[in-house]
This record gives sequence, structure tokens and C-alpha cells, in this order.
Amino acid sequence: MTDTSRIDVLATLDAALAKRRTADPDKSYTAALYAGGTPVITDKITEEAAEVVEAADDADTAHLVHEVADLWFHCMVLLQSRGLDAQAVQTELARRFGVSGHAEKASRTEANSASSD
Repeated sequence: MTDTSRIDVLATLDAALAKRRTADPDKSYTAALYAGGTPVITDKITEEAAEVVEAADDADTAHLVHEVADLWFHCMVLLQSRGLDAQAVQTELARRFGVSGHAEKASRTEANSASSD
């Protein structure tokens, strides 16, 4: 484990992203993403997701980790733009822990059916 594993990297990144929301978009890449709104942020997420898929075929695991980090970063920007943080996702994942994937998916399908009635 590296020293960075001893800090809560996601919480630290969340704090940095929150600060960038008020930064000058001409001086901050992240602030420019916020200024562009959801369409700009989701375009970057789509681009980064495609790069993850490409990297998955590459034997270089460092490349895959790099691309996944880019994807996570942009997803966290989206969360922050909606007033959410990584803790919201961690809470959802914790809720799902110990529940079979099939059961969890079925519960979402049932909930969606009930809400559309």
C-alpha cells in the first residue's frame, strides 16, 4: 500500500472539487467543466468510459488504472454538480453489499414498475 491509501482520497478529492465550483473557468479545468454544465460533464464521462473500454484490452494494467481514475474523476465532478459527493455512492454500494446482484436488479425493476403505474 502507498501512503496515499492511508488518507480518504475520495473525500479529499470531493473537498477539492467543491472548492473548484467557484473557481475561474479560465484558470481551472474543473471549473470549466462546471461552467459547461451537465452536457459538457457527461460528454467527458462518455469519452473517459470509452477510454476505459479501450484500456481493458491493453495488457498494461497501469494504463487501465489511469483511465479508470479519469472516469471516476469526471463522475465525481458530475456528482458535485448535482450537490452530491462520493459518500452518496459509497452509501449506495454499502446498501447493496451482501445483496445478490440479481436480487438488487429485480428490486429496481419492481420499483420502476410500481412507480410507472
